[in-house]
Amino acid sequence: MYPWLVYLHIIAIFGFLLAHGASVAASFALKQERNLERVRVLLMLSVSTYGIMYLALLVLLLSGVGAGFAGNWWGSGWIWTSLVLLIVIILAMGAMGSRIYGGARRAAGLPYMEGTKLHAPVEPSSPEELDRILSRGNPILLTAIGYGGFAIVAWLMIFKPF
Repeated sequence: MYPWLVYLHIIAIFGFLLAHGASVAASFALKQERNLERVRVLLMLSVSTYGIMYLALLVLLLSGVGAGFAGNWWGSGWIWTSLVLLIVIILAMGAMGSRIYGGARRAAGLPYMEGTKLHAPVEPSSPEELDRILSRGNPILLTAIGYGGFAIVAWLMIFKPF
């Protein structure tokens, strides 16, 4: 059972990264795009894969926990460190990404989230306000956190240093 859980875990990682790639690409494009209609399309593209992304993340977590039990790894520090690091990555990227791109969705006149509540579109903000919000986006930092964090988690899973 253990090899199948590890296989499912790896496949879920691929699914998560493929689905999340839409948001990554959109965040880099939004660094320079200011045409309202194009901004809207990029923001809608970003959220279009959230369902698949979150499903893959759930499978990733469940299969990782299952593999931890099947492999008797819960007594090792590396698995706890990996789990904590994954949670920190999710929280950091969620907080940073949703603050900026959620605000951009609102400013662009699209449905947006505040906390866990979905809000209907409001009148678009001024181009200057939208520019101010989008200028705060830092796709390089978000990518460094996500990619760097996943690289550390992968290192921990492969080498099991402690």
